[in-house]
Amino acid sequence: MIGRLFGSRAKHAQRTSPLAQVPTPPDAGALSCRVLDPVGQPVPQAEFTVTDTAGRKVVGGWTDPYGSFVATVPEGEYRLAVSAEGYAPHRAAATVAPDTLTALGDVTLQVSQPPQLPAPGDWEIDPTHSSIGFSARHIGLARIHGRFNSFAGAVRISPEMEHSAMHVVIDAASIDTNVRMRDDHLRSPDFLDVARFPTLEFYSDRFAHRGGNRWAVTGALSLHGVTRTVTLDAEYLGLGNGMEGEARAACRATTELHRDDYTMSWQSMLARGIAAVGPTIEVELDIQVVPKN
Repeated sequence: MIGRLFGSRAKHAQRTSPLAQVPTPPDAGALSCRVLDPVGQPVPQAEFTVTDTAGRKVVGGWTDPYGSFVATVPEGEYRLAVSAEGYAPHRAAATVAPDTLTALGDVTLQVSQPPQLPAPGDWEIDPTHSSIGFSARHIGLARIHGRFNSFAGAVRISPEMEHSAMHVVIDAASIDTNVRMRDDHLRSPDFLDVARFPTLEFYSDRFAHRGGNRWAVTGALSLHGVTRTVTLDAEYLGLGNGMEGEARAACRATTELHRDDYTMSWQSMLARGIAAVGPTIEVELDIQVVPKN
């Protein structure tokens, strides 16, 4: 009788537990949270990371369209970090017990202050602390990475950042993928044709603030004798000082180019119709600028 009574109670607890419909191992529980903005609206795609007491990442991901997440973790002590574009990071501690839902409730993110913008005036790219790289798909598998070793550029910062302008010149012959035969082919008429088009040039015509530290820089890119409009997705990293006390500003930017747009349509097909070189090129820039003397 007593055994049946305790058995009934156990079954009732299983049916009414918050984890009744969530399969979890015997030594695990669940951790949940809802992320809101300052006016109480859900923040989808907020990034969360759960670490243990040693600082090791246990699980991570992004909130759902309602700003929520649920993660199953072993019992123990944890630290939660939540971040989203334009908001200050949030951190919290939690203790997770077996077969238990540990709900942290609503977490309200506060709007972060964007980093200070560079002072108005003329700035120039510091090539020794900057890089212009690219990657392209090879035979439908891994990406081949390369860079341009020689480039120069200037940025004129306006009192209203949206009215600023940028000009970058890249030496086409400085392309470098760490394989001489491939680099010689990329310099040939099949691709860059550096004998006829020795430089790549970008002139911006618009800076648009996307919120937080994100900017869109739109302009004209001249490559292989063709000029097209491209947009750089830029992340402004803020101001700092160099070894000699000079002011520095930094940003990262990415864009995607299509080879056919610039008539670089050379192609070699492998068996089963797989292209030797993919049709798109991913461009990545890490740039530091200093005041122009």
